[in-house]
Amino acid sequence: MTATAFSADNLPAHLLEVLAHLDHILPGQAPLLDFVHHNTLHGYQHLPFTEALAASEALTGISAYLPDSQNRQFYQQGRINDDDINAALAHAKHLDDAPVCTLGGTTITRHTLYRIALRYDLAAISLSQLHWQIAELSALTTVQADVPAAVAQQLIADSTPALAIKALWDSLLAKLELPASALNPAANTDAAPLRHSPAAINKHALNALNTLLAQLGDSITLRGLVLALTGIDILDAVRPQLIRFAASAMDEGVAAWQLPERSGLGFFAAWRATVAYDANPFLHELPDWQATVCDLPEDALSTLILQLTELEIPPPQWAGYLQRLALELPGWSGLINWRQHHPQYQTANDAKPTLADYLAIRLTLDRLWLNQICHDTWKCAAKISTLYSYFAKHGAEFLVRQHLYQGLLPEHLSQQAETLALQADPERQNRADWQHIAEQIDFATPTPRTAALPTDVWPLFRLCQHLGLNAAALELLSRADLLAMRDVLANFTAPQRGSLWLYAFERNYRERFFHALRANHGRGRWQQRGQRPEAQLVFCMDDREEGFRRHLEEYNPAIETLGAAGFFGIAMNYRGLDDHKVTPLCPIVVTPAHEVQEIARAGGAATVTRHQRGKRINNSVAAILHHSLRRRLLLATPLLDAIAPVALLGLLAKALFPKPQQRLLAGAANTLAPKVNTQLHFSNTDTLTPATTAQPKLGFTDTEQADRIAGFLRNTGLTYSFAELVVLMGHGSISQNNPHLAAYDCGACSGRHGGPNARVFAAMANRPVIRTLLAARGIVIPEDTWFIGAEHNTCNEAISWYDVDDLPAARRPAFNKLQQALRHAQQWSAHERCRRLASAPLRPTPAQALAHIEERATDYSQARPELGHATNAAAIVGRRSLSQGAFFDRRVFLISYDPSQDADGKILEGILLAVGPVGAGINLEYYFSTVNNDRFGCGSKVPHNLTGFFGVMEGAGSDLRTGLPQQMVEIHEAMRLQLLVEAKTAVLARIYAEQPSLRELIAGAWLHLSVKDPDSGEIFVFEPEVGFVPWQAEAVELAVCADSPECYRDQTLPVAPVLVRQP
Repeated sequence: MTATAFSADNLPAHLLEVLAHLDHILPGQAPLLDFVHHNTLHGYQHLPFTEALAASEALTGISAYLPDSQNRQFYQQGRINDDDINAALAHAKHLDDAPVCTLGGTTITRHTLYRIALRYDLAAISLSQLHWQIAELSALTTVQADVPAAVAQQLIADSTPALAIKALWDSLLAKLELPASALNPAANTDAAPLRHSPAAINKHALNALNTLLAQLGDSITLRGLVLALTGIDILDAVRPQLIRFAASAMDEGVAAWQLPERSGLGFFAAWRATVAYDANPFLHELPDWQATVCDLPEDALSTLILQLTELEIPPPQWAGYLQRLALELPGWSGLINWRQHHPQYQTANDAKPTLADYLAIRLTLDRLWLNQICHDTWKCAAKISTLYSYFAKHGAEFLVRQHLYQGLLPEHLSQQAETLALQADPERQNRADWQHIAEQIDFATPTPRTAALPTDVWPLFRLCQHLGLNAAALELLSRADLLAMRDVLANFTAPQRGSLWLYAFERNYRERFFHALRANHGRGRWQQRGQRPEAQLVFCMDDREEGFRRHLEEYNPAIETLGAAGFFGIAMNYRGLDDHKVTPLCPIVVTPAHEVQEIARAGGAATVTRHQRGKRINNSVAAILHHSLRRRLLLATPLLDAIAPVALLGLLAKALFPKPQQRLLAGAANTLAPKVNTQLHFSNTDTLTPATTAQPKLGFTDTEQADRIAGFLRNTGLTYSFAELVVLMGHGSISQNNPHLAAYDCGACSGRHGGPNARVFAAMANRPVIRTLLAARGIVIPEDTWFIGAEHNTCNEAISWYDVDDLPAARRPAFNKLQQALRHAQQWSAHERCRRLASAPLRPTPAQALAHIEERATDYSQARPELGHATNAAAIVGRRSLSQGAFFDRRVFLISYDPSQDADGKILEGILLAVGPVGAGINLEYYFSTVNNDRFGCGSKVPHNLTGFFGVMEGAGSDLRTGLPQQMVEIHEAMRLQLLVEAKTAVLARIYAEQPSLRELIAGAWLHLSVKDPDSGEIFVFEPEVGFVPWQAEAVELAVCADSPECYRDQTLPVAPVLVRQP
C-alpha cells in the first residue's frame, strides 16, 4: 500500500492486514498446558533455511548459529574434521575458491583463508584491545598460542620468536603504510585549530536527525528514539503495568482477582473501563493521563489509529512500527496472538484477548510516558513534528546527546555531556554549553586512517602467522595483496561461518550414521518375519524409545519392536473418568471428529461414589492449601499456625526423602479415592450421523474402527505373522515442579500422554467384529493374538498396563515372560540414561540406576528430571532390520514402514506427511533453543515464575519466556534432522514433487532427506537443486560391541554409531 493510498476509510483494513502479518514473526508457542514442539521460526519456513535465519537476524538481531568458539571446540574434539570443512566449502557455491594472491609460485585462494578463519579467531579488535594484547600477552614478541607447532617452526625459521614476530609486525605496518606511531593513542586525534561553526553543526545534526527519524518503524520506535537521546527507557515503566493487566486478563487460576469484565468487554475495553479506578496509582503522576484515557475510543483498532496519529507516525510506517512494538515483548505479543488465532482453546476463563487490544494498550501507555519525558526534558509533546522542530533549533544538543548515549564520546567529554544532560532545561540559555561540547565531538573521534589500524593489521598479523609467512615472505606480497586478503576476511561474515560450521557438523554425524547403516545392511532382524515373534511391541517413534527397544531386543531376540506416531492412528477427543472436559489426543494439525470416554465397569458404582467423594476432598484440601491460604487473611493466620508442624515435616520429607514421601502420599490418595476399574466407551452403532470436527461423535462405528486399525497396521507393515501378544506402548512423562511438563510428553498426542490411544486401539483390535472386517481387507489376525494397551513413563521408566483383567488365561504365561523382559529393559534403559546425568551414581548397577531415575521423577527440586529429546539427530523410516543391530545412542526417531508392501508409495506418503512435520518440529525447536537459549529459548528454570498457569517469566515483570529451558538443551547438539527413508528414489521423488508441505521442509533444507534402497542397500542423498545423489564414501570398519552397555561404558559424551553383536 503506497503512501497516497491511505485514507481514513481504509486505515482500519490496513491495520488488520498489518496485525495479520505479525502472526508470521511472533513466537507461536501455545500456553504451557498445550505446549507442542514446533519450528521456532515457523513464520519463515517458506524461505530456505539460511535465508530464513538471515531474515530473522535482520529483523531481531538474534543470531541462529552456534558461536565460532563452540564450533572450534567441536573441531578440537574431532566432531568436525578437515574433510567436513572442505565439503562445506564445496557445498557453499557462493563462496568460490578464487585466487587471492600468489606467493613464490604458491597460490593463496579464498578457501585457504576461509579454512584458517574458521579454525582460528581472526576477528578485528579495538585499539585498546590491541594494546592489551601487546602489553599483557607479548603479542609482538611471541608466536600466537593457537598457531600449530609445525607452522610456528616455519614462521621462525632460523631466527628467534621475538625477532621473527617483531619483524613480521614491522613489515606488515610498512606494507600497509601505517607508521609505528599509529599505535600511540595520542595519534588518534588531530588537534585542528579550527572549530565547526554553529551552522555546520546544525547541518550535521539535521542530517543525523533525519536519518534517525527515517528508522522509525524500520529499526526503532519512539521509545528507541527517546532512549537514544535521553538514556531513559520508558519500557521500564510501561512493562510492569502492561504485564500486570495482560496476566490478569488471561489468568487461568493463579490470581485471586482477575481483570473485571474481561470476558464480556474484551481485553482493551475492560482495561479502558477499569484503569481510571485502579488501586495502583501508577498513572496519577503523569500530567495528562486522565484526558488521554477519557479520549480513548471504545474499540482497539480506533485506538491504534488515534495513538499512531497523535505520535505522528506516517501510515506507511505503521506496519514496521507495530512490528517493532510487538517484538519488544515478543513473548506476551506471541501468546496473545496465539490465543486470538485459537478461539477453541479451553481455558478457565473465556476471555478473548486480541493483538489489537494488547498493542492499543501498549501504545496508550507509551504515549503517556513519552509525553512526560519529552515535557520534562524539552518542554514539548511526544510528536515527530515537535521533536523535529526542537532539534532543528538545537542541533548541538542533538549531536551531543546522540553521541553520549551511544557511548561514542571520550571520557572527559562524556562526563561534561552527562552533567549537562542532567541539568538541561530548555528554558535556560545553555546553548553555548552544548555548542562547546559539540565543537569537540569530531575532534575526539578517531580519524579513518587510525580507525583502520586494528581492522587491517591485527587480523592480517594473525593470518600471516597461521599461513607461516614471516617478514621475508611478506616482502614478496604487495600492499594490494594484503588488502585483498583483508577484504576476504572482512567479508567472511559470522552467519557465513555459522552456516559452514553447521553443514560440517551435520556432515560429520551423517557420515558416521551412514557408515553404521551400510555396515549393518543384512545384519538386522525382522526384514521378513520368517518365524512368529514371541511378542510384538509398537512404541512411539520417540527417540527416547530407541534405547529401550534396543535393550529389550538384546534381552530376548525373539521380540520384535516397531515404531509409529504415538497416537496410533486414533485421533480422538478423550475424556477420562475424572476429567471435566475433553482433551484432543492427536497431532496438533489434526482436529478430532470422535470422542472416547473412560467409564466405570459394570458393578463398580459403589467404588465410583467413594472415588468421587475422595477426589472432592482432595481437591478441597488442595484448594485451601494452595489458594485460600494466599487469598484469605483471616483464614490464613490461624490455619498456618495449626498446620505448620505437619507442613514442616512434609517439606523435610519432600526434600530429603522424595521417593518414599511420594509413595506415601500416593497411597493416602488411593485410600481416600480408591481406583475404579474402568473401560472405554468407544463404539457407536449410529452409521447415519456423520462425525465432524464441529460436532464430534461419541464413539466410532465398526467400519471406522476397522479403517483405523487396518490403516495403522499397513503403515507399520504389521499385516502378517502376528505374535501371541501385540503391545501398543504409548508414552508420557511425570515429574514434580515442572511447568514444561507437556514438552516431555508425546508430541503426536498434542503434548499429552499416549496411553489412552494405545488402550483404545487394543480394545478395538480385540473385537471379533473388527477382526472379521480386517480379514475381509486381507489382514488376518490369529485367534490366539491379543492386543494390550500400555504406557511407558519416559521419566521414571514405569510401565502402566490397561485392561489386563480382560487378558485371556491362555495368554498369561506369555504376558508374564514379557513383563520379565520389560523389567530388564527398564533397568538398562535407566542405566544408559545415567551416563549423561551429572548427579547420577558413577558406574551404577542397573538396579541402582533405576532407583536413581525413579527418585529424579519425585524430586521437586530436580531441574532435569529427564533430558527429553536432547541430542536427537536423525529419523529412520523403514523396517526394523535397518537399525536393529546398531547402537544409535538414543538419538534416532524410529518409524516402521515396509516398502515391500507399498509398491506405489502411497503408504509412505501418508507416513511422511504425519511424521515429517512432527520430527522436524521437535528437532528445530531443540536446535534454536540450543544455539541461542537466551533469545530463542527460555533460559534457566531456576528464576522462572509460573504466570497464570499459561507461561513462565523471570521474576515478576519480565517478558514471557518461550522456547525450551536451558536444562532441556544443555547436552543437545544443534543440527538439522537427518531423515533416512527405506524406499526407491523414484517413489520419494514423486512424493517430493506432489506434496508442497514436505517440499517446503526438504527443498528449504529445514531437514535433510536421504534414501536407502531396500534391495541394494545403496544410500542416496537428496540435493534440492539436483535430486538424489549416490552417497560415496570408502567403507570403514566399525567396532562391534557385545551389547549396548559395552558401547557406552565410561562414556559421558555422545557415542558415534557402532554395531552390536547379533545372537
